[in-house]
Amino acid sequence: MPSTLLPTPDDGPGRPLDAGDGRRGQNAAAVLRAVLDHGPVARSTVGRLTGLSTAAVSRRIADLSDLGLVRERPVPAARPAVGRPHVPVDLDVRHHVAVGAHIAVLHTTLVLMDLRGRVLVEERVPHGSDRSASAVLDDLAMRTAAFLDAHRAGRRPLGVGVATGGWVDPARGVVVRHRDLGWHDVPVGDLLAERLGLPVAVDGHARALARAEQLFGRVRERARSSLVHLFVGNVVDAAIATGGAVHEGPDAAAGHVSHLPVGGDTPCVCGRRGCLAATAAERAVAGRAVAEGHLRAPLFADVLAAVEADEPWAMGLLRDRVRAIGRAAALLLDVINPDVLVVCEAGTSRRPELLTDLRAEVARHSHRGPDVARTVVAGSFGVRALGVAAGSVVLRETYERPLDSPARI
Repeated sequence: MPSTLLPTPDDGPGRPLDAGDGRRGQNAAAVLRAVLDHGPVARSTVGRLTGLSTAAVSRRIADLSDLGLVRERPVPAARPAVGRPHVPVDLDVRHHVAVGAHIAVLHTTLVLMDLRGRVLVEERVPHGSDRSASAVLDDLAMRTAAFLDAHRAGRRPLGVGVATGGWVDPARGVVVRHRDLGWHDVPVGDLLAERLGLPVAVDGHARALARAEQLFGRVRERARSSLVHLFVGNVVDAAIATGGAVHEGPDAAAGHVSHLPVGGDTPCVCGRRGCLAATAAERAVAGRAVAEGHLRAPLFADVLAAVEADEPWAMGLLRDRVRAIGRAAALLLDVINPDVLVVCEAGTSRRPELLTDLRAEVARHSHRGPDVARTVVAGSFGVRALGVAAGSVVLRETYERPLDSPARI
């Protein structure tokens, strides 16, 4: 998400709205992202990073301060300074929160996040026996309202971000198809906005996580150049970003990678064998644990619990899984050649040594060979990744269009 370098006409002390060209809003976004990356930061440094004049930076900081998004953070001097004091600017995390709701196959995760993308509160709510869209969304609306009442502590919600797997059209706020939940053409954004009285933004979790990496991740500078984000849970999908923009494609259908061939004899619902989802999705791994006699029920949470208990069979299953993921990652790496390829899956977030196995498999199957350690990385958000994905759907809107956000103090 590179800074946008646009000179802004002098808008005077009253700071009126844009003159119809959007430059004020774009420059405010560039300033806010510079403060996110470098704050507390001097105005002169913000000017250097964005290409804006000191006066233009000060005007945009005034706009953002009026919204409660940034504030001055005086730094105590060891001795009296000569001349005008240096007063850096930082994000103001006191006034606003982003609400995130990630809808998974078995549960929904609710989070509150601050402007830095930090999770303040998290709550996981299992679905009931009825996983229809109406049942899940009715329960989600009720729980989100109660969650906000309990934890907002006087802070203003910027909105509600919803992330889920499957095919999601963010422009319409519609889950077009979620095969595992049996949802088709569900207007999630409109339904929740009507119930909650807040702005609601909806996106697929792979795209949401890609944008979270660009905003808050450990490798965000490279992610803003070009990125592939590969997500493997019960749902398997990917996001591709170039030039800072996450690709959606016609009808926002990009990212369907569940049938990439990774080898093996595991049958897939598509009629072929050795597809990525059939081999590496959480339900597939849990099913294998049952078939091998390690578990009575195909629950991936029980596989992870066995990993925590250092059960060799569980680590063996996860090693097989990350190797299959590595073969898919090698295909994506060779075709797209991104600056960074992020893999988000439960094993590497709990046992970092599994990343070594994944990278070794990528190296065996990619033309890049051993030159993959810097390119292939684990997701930045660990076990909180899905909550962060949902909250980032809202925070992305704030950082891209801060002057249009509902932020007020």
